Amino acid sequence: MRKIRMLSILSIAALVLLLFGCDRRKEAAVETDITEEKMQIGLSFDSFVIERWQRDRDIFVSTAQDLGAEVNVQNANGDCKEQISQIEYLIEKKMDAIVVITADSDALRDVLCKAKEAGIVTIAYDRLVRNADVDLYLSVDSQEIGRLMAETLVNEVPEGGNIVIIYGSPVDHNVTLMEKGVQEVLRESSLHVVYTAYADNWLAEEAFHAVNSALAITEDIGGVLCGNDDLASQAFRALSENRLAGKVVLTGQDAELAACQRIVEGTQTMTVYKQVDKLAKLAAEYAVKMVRGEEVNLSETVYDGSKDVPYVKLEAIAVTKDNIDEVIIGGGFQQREDVYLNVPQK
Repeated sequence: MRKIRMLSILSIAALVLLLFGCDRRKEAAVETDITEEKMQIGLSFDSFVIERWQRDRDIFVSTAQDLGAEVNVQNANGDCKEQISQIEYLIEKKMDAIVVITADSDALRDVLCKAKEAGIVTIAYDRLVRNADVDLYLSVDSQEIGRLMAETLVNEVPEGGNIVIIYGSPVDHNVTLMEKGVQEVLRESSLHVVYTAYADNWLAEEAFHAVNSALAITEDIGGVLCGNDDLASQAFRALSENRLAGKVVLTGQDAELAACQRIVEGTQTMTVYKQVDKLAKLAAEYAVKMVRGEEVNLSETVYDGSKDVPYVKLEAIAVTKDNIDEVIIGGGFQQREDVYLNVPQK
């Protein structure tokens, strides 16, 4: 009987230890799950049509991952309604932050306000979303970009010369700012604008049609200002078909590889370099900081139509044949062998 009692006591003790051991293992598992739960950041692109956006994406994602966050990338392929739907999906997935490259500066207001009401940090990247009271805006000064392009035309086109202006999407707030910069310079010059066009959704083919339409008005064109290098590529095509490439001043922005190649070849006069690598890295860093509740002190703000929004503004740099080696190649943005691919080496 004593042996039976002893065995019963030992069995009960073992069972108790087993039960408590399971509880401890469950607690440990819960603690591990909490520890491993990562910050979630949604990154919404209007499209990847512009070459630089893929570079922005890669740097942002890499930086965020290094800081312990996971990034959910969405691409709306230029469809504003689709972008709104994708942002709503990110809200449903309970993102900690949503970073947006908008297709339309006004259309995303309601959905971003909805995200903010859900306690999600909202950040406008490169293009401002108007009246959305986003928590942060990061970009390069678009008005300064317009000034740099216009100054190139004023300096390179003979006085009284005819010029063509091809802006980007009319619903992109950056285009409005760029136009202000362009007009600020041109109103003090003697240049004559013979044709102005806007490229809906930044569709590059619009530049091809615009140049040909301008040439139908007059063949005496001294310069073509393009809102970005993608537009400049199609303007260049139209100029080439009319045997004017290299004879007409041509500007763009983004320092795309093809534009850099045209600059060293002499068929594009300038592009504007925007510090994309730095901008994307900063965007990821600020997103993580803001989700963690860390203080972000910025002296610069921008008015979004209803409120002043904290603003990270980076410098725009005009790039020509004279400084492309230093700024673009020396800075590691493009490789020398790629830029000078079609230029015979001495």
